[in-house]
Amino acid sequence: MSFTLAPFTVAPQEAGFTLAKILRSRLGGPSWNDVRKLVAARRVKVGDAICSDEARRMKENELVVLLEHPKPLPRTAHPERLVVRHLDEHVVVVEKPSGVNTVRHPAELEWSEQRRELDPTLQDLTQWAVAHQLGRDARDLSRLRIVHRLDKETSGLVVFARSALAERELGLQFRKHTVVRRYLTVVPGILSAQTIRSNLIDDRGDGRRGSTKLPGVGKEAVTHVSLEERLSGYTLLSCRLETGRTHQIRIHLSEAGHPVCGEKVYVKKPNGEMFDDQSEAPRLALHATELGFEHPATGEHLHWSMPLPGDLTKFVERLRGKNLSPAS
Repeated sequence: MSFTLAPFTVAPQEAGFTLAKILRSRLGGPSWNDVRKLVAARRVKVGDAICSDEARRMKENELVVLLEHPKPLPRTAHPERLVVRHLDEHVVVVEKPSGVNTVRHPAELEWSEQRRELDPTLQDLTQWAVAHQLGRDARDLSRLRIVHRLDKETSGLVVFARSALAERELGLQFRKHTVVRRYLTVVPGILSAQTIRSNLIDDRGDGRRGSTKLPGVGKEAVTHVSLEERLSGYTLLSCRLETGRTHQIRIHLSEAGHPVCGEKVYVKKPNGEMFDDQSEAPRLALHATELGFEHPATGEHLHWSMPLPGDLTKFVERLRGKNLSPAS
């Protein structure tokens, strides 16, 4: 199929219609079968993710992109390649690769197992990996329960609860901010060690999440930033989350004037100008390097660390230069 279509945002009069209906209208009326094939071939993105559900109900202002060529599954999106760091009857800890959604979009929750295999999430991959390790059929296992998540392009350590007890107790630890979560990230310029504290709201006025100075509004977000290494024109930072709001690190660093390299969402300055990212980062340079919590059943303190994956390691090495040394 040689269909072409410029990227567009869903118009108010299109909101509530299915992706297939909107595409068919925008493309000038091809057959329904041709539209379904476009979606099934992984040629349609909604926002920053491939959408494989032609029946998804669209919202106003969602961005839709028709790709020239089908987008293959990420090379790491296979359960046999997923690294499982810990597994017991209550929890499973895995290393999330970049390019995979942690959980499925609500509109896709009723997908069949066969359809999930075409576009798996980390939750799917983890369940299949657990089944493989236990020699069981994934359909016979209790569902994995979500207690936190990472953005699609963020890599790093993720825990899923495998029991109601674990879901409840881990959820309590996350709410009490006792879970250890540390990230590594690269930003342009020089940013000193500091604690960034603000109240975050869902819409700062331009449709994006952000901080507000209005008293009593929003949810408190606290990020502790420390310096790992000065690079050539960039800084490798360590960010420890005290709270865990959506996109917290990305928002805080962008509002501090140092957006994460590879950032495509929080790229606007307070005056409306856009940050110019010249880093050539391979993707969002954000990695969940450390995770620790008390086991929900035994109370034992568990802790894992994960170094930067290959793509970000090469990125840092390129920026490092020959005569630069770690920060003191």
